[in-house]
Amino acid sequence: VQLQASGGGLVQAGGSLRLSCTASGGTLDSSTIGWFRQAPGKEREGVSCLTRNDHSTSYLDSVKGRFTVSRDSAKNTVYLQMNGLKPEDTAIYYCAADLSGFLYCDQGAQINGMDFNLWGQGTQVTVSS
Repeated sequence: VQLQASGGGLVQAGGSLRLSCTASGGTLDSSTIGWFRQAPGKEREGVSCLTRNDHSTSYLDSVKGRFTVSRDSAKNTVYLQMNGLKPEDTAIYYCAADLSGFLYCDQGAQINGMDFNLWGQGTQVTVSS
């Protein structure tokens, strides 16, 4: 299975983007999916998490209420809808999968990249002020 993140771009503050995480060679339905980002000079941080069968989601506090993660099983794609973008959201965004599907997304808990075993290439998101 390979993952590919796409949909990044340049947007003004307050604007929206929808990122897509598409899988090839396998299905994402049984996987927990995480979205991460890394800004220049900063550590990678977990942004959002979606459990298999969409039972649970979690979000980084700073994006809660602005970002929404969802899954389209027919397209084998997980989306990250980002609204109300801020310059501090500028980063390379990555999607990752826990192929076991056992990882639970617990709101309030840090989304840890070490829990994910498959990573896609990132997509650049730039928000201008």
